Amino acid sequence: MNLRIMSYFLGLKIEQGADGIFMSQRKYALKMLKKFNLDHCKSMAIPLVVNEKLSKDDGAEPTNASLYGSLVGSLLYLIVFRYDLMYSTSLLYRFMHSPSQLHFAVGKRVLRYLKGMVNLACGFKEEEL
Repeated sequence: MNLRIMSYFLGLKIEQGADGIFMSQRKYALKMLKKFNLDHCKSMAIPLVVNEKLSKDDGAEPTNASLYGSLVGSLLYLIVFRYDLMYSTSLLYRFMHSPSQLHFAVGKRVLRYLKGMVNLACGFKEEEL
């Protein structure tokens, strides 16, 4: 059996070379942005507004829980290599059972941040002995 060099695995792009191994979720992130109609939006510098407080009873209209769950689930998959999204994703996850329009807007802001950082990759260099 001939196992070639792996290039894609579970949404991860894997590049192997003399320098080491680099992994990226760029394709998955771009697919997410397109799914939520944010592929042509402007990017954001930070994922959350500083000192923004989210609460369960914020007075905003409820949003589609299925769509919100899809957004948060997609972000959860991204935090495997994107630690910069961990806090904002965990914050959004708290409102999975009763999401509001405000929570969904914050989720979209996180996606707009992701758009600006879509080219980030995780690398592992081989050390010479």
